[in-house]
Amino acid sequence: MESTETNCTAESRPLYVFYSVVMIVEFVLALPLNLTVIYLFIFKLKFWKTNTNNIFLFNLVLADILLLICLPVKAYQFAIGERRSPNDVVCKAMLFMLFLNRGASIAFLSVISIDRYLNVVHPGKKNFLKILKKSPLISLLIWLLLLPLTIPTMLRTFECCNSFGREGDELATDIFRESVFFTQILVPFIVLVFCTVQIVNRLKKKTVGDRTKLRRAVFLVTSVMLVFSLCFLPCTISRMVLLVVRFNENHKAEEYAVQVYDGLMCLSYLDCLLDPLVYCLSSTKFKSLYLEHYLPFLIGKDGQPNDSSHSTGNSSNPAHLNNAQRERQMETMKTLTTQGDPCTS
Repeated sequence: MESTETNCTAESRPLYVFYSVVMIVEFVLALPLNLTVIYLFIFKLKFWKTNTNNIFLFNLVLADILLLICLPVKAYQFAIGERRSPNDVVCKAMLFMLFLNRGASIAFLSVISIDRYLNVVHPGKKNFLKILKKSPLISLLIWLLLLPLTIPTMLRTFECCNSFGREGDELATDIFRESVFFTQILVPFIVLVFCTVQIVNRLKKKTVGDRTKLRRAVFLVTSVMLVFSLCFLPCTISRMVLLVVRFNENHKAEEYAVQVYDGLMCLSYLDCLLDPLVYCLSSTKFKSLYLEHYLPFLIGKDGQPNDSSHSTGNSSNPAHLNNAQRERQMETMKTLTTQGDPCTS
């Protein structure tokens, strides 16, 4: 059996330095974006006062921020040539945070997609999600349900926190931990595929009425599925390959499989950057609010993003246009703070 030090050491130092750079770039880009989004949810939308998906979206962004906090630590370990921290406490604490917050991110994305499916495919029926989402307790319940699924990372000292197949007397614990890893990705992905197919079919069957909201619902659930496919499925497949190679005791192949797996795990952290862009900023209401607060120079005189097609002959009177724009912005702000889900528009 390999020693802990050998198993924790990166075989290809330049490759892991590159991985650390990737994680730092993800951290630098995603943290400010998530912080600006969470500021709007708290101080402008006042998410706790709304009976909508705002609460779910807030928890989604919160999970992403907590996950981002772990990235500098992992990047540092990779940069010095270690796959995991040799410190047992740090190692297990990192795994606990990564399991918990990535699981929360996946859970809230799934709940948002399921809610959109119920609203679009079964709009007239009362469902448990419509009732539960009126209370912030459902979000707390999701966090609490994720805790027992994360406990296996804290039960014992893993060999480099990754000992599956190496400690026979603890095989049950390892099987439970690996089952959680695969289940929290594969099951939500199947649910997302189902929701996407059902909403697309609903859009095809709708021949009259407003199809705009349906198209946005299709865009939302499709985006969730694509992010899952990009961020989570590759690392899941590579994990399966790694376990097969490890059981076959092919040490040379395992060395390469470990490097691929660690690299694809770095790719999975990209969801912290994609979540706010796809699920929050895809909403026209939230996009307008975000632009007005952080990128006002992109707002045109008609309240839409600046575009050459929006220019008119009235541009000779800037003072009048500025006053009109300010009035529109105030009306938009009032609407955003009193209306519901920013993703239903």
